[in-house]
Amino acid sequence: MKTKTKLSKIAVISMAVLSISSCKKDDPPAPTPTVSYLNNISDIGTNVITVTYQDLANKASILYSEAVNLQSNQTAVNLDITRNAWRDTRAPWEMSEGFLFGPVDTKGIDPAIDSWPVNKIDLDNVLASNDQLTEAYIDALIGELKGFHTIEYLLWGETGNKQINNFTAREFEYLLSVTENLKNKTQELYDSWASSGDNFIVNLTSAGTSSSIYTSEKGALEELVNGMIGIADEVGNGKINDPFSQQDLLLEESQFSHNSKNDFANNIRSISNVYNGVYNISGLGLYHIIYDENPSLADRINTEINDAITSIDNIPGTFSDAVFNNHSHVTDAINKVGTVQTTLESDLLPFISNL
Repeated sequence: MKTKTKLSKIAVISMAVLSISSCKKDDPPAPTPTVSYLNNISDIGTNVITVTYQDLANKASILYSEAVNLQSNQTAVNLDITRNAWRDTRAPWEMSEGFLFGPVDTKGIDPAIDSWPVNKIDLDNVLASNDQLTEAYIDALIGELKGFHTIEYLLWGETGNKQINNFTAREFEYLLSVTENLKNKTQELYDSWASSGDNFIVNLTSAGTSSSIYTSEKGALEELVNGMIGIADEVGNGKINDPFSQQDLLLEESQFSHNSKNDFANNIRSISNVYNGVYNISGLGLYHIIYDENPSLADRINTEINDAITSIDNIPGTFSDAVFNNHSHVTDAINKVGTVQTTLESDLLPFISNL
């Protein structure tokens, strides 16, 4: 911390006189150098966050349509198509977890669509009841009885090999309503950000000017970096480490579909997307801010992110199997994700805070 030296009135006056006498009367005041990163912030908000949510809503709508078709045409082929639609919808959601702030948090959308583990006891009780399983009914239930993982459980079953003839009429009824609810929730999330909707995006595109949430550009940038840190921490220390260190598959996310490795890798891709300003559409990201002043750091962060994704992809077989049989690969993934988290905390966040 710099200390301030108190000057006497005479000294202050003398300095002012010297300053005035050294300038020509008509000289304009010296400009104050400023650097704006608003284009980077706006691109991340527009080309990454909003586009990701739009993709999510579109794919959730397709998932609902496939569930409707599955109920009408109950074949193994249509079951596979619906399962793939679930995986396709899951991908943009997992790639959004690097920015779990704003409406996804304040409107309670995250727990409404991605709570786990599934409350199988209460789910069985609902299925055994005479309650009318409408979308509104599903919407009022707790998070563990709706969203991605309830849909996953209904499609794959507890052992992951559910056959089409194992479905009951009641399960199809639940499946339709819960996929419709997911469609509605993801559309609400996109509408919350879209300029044509609630326009939350304007809080980023006007950061440091008229934004009531991000009164400085630095505040918006720090929000983005903290979101990246949060998901790195969750993946390395929670999603991968918890079931591995405790040797307990009940702690594994997406265990019924064996989609866990895709979940983990897409979570880290969410970090990459924000960092590079890319999701289908390319723009400016945090990388471009860092590169201007510290190219080696900018490139190192990308290398570490890519190494973490590769280490997850390289875990042999399913994550469920690797928890018990591929300790070295799982440990490597935990370490590589930990490296990303450490760099984000120790290098990237201080860099942004000192802009």
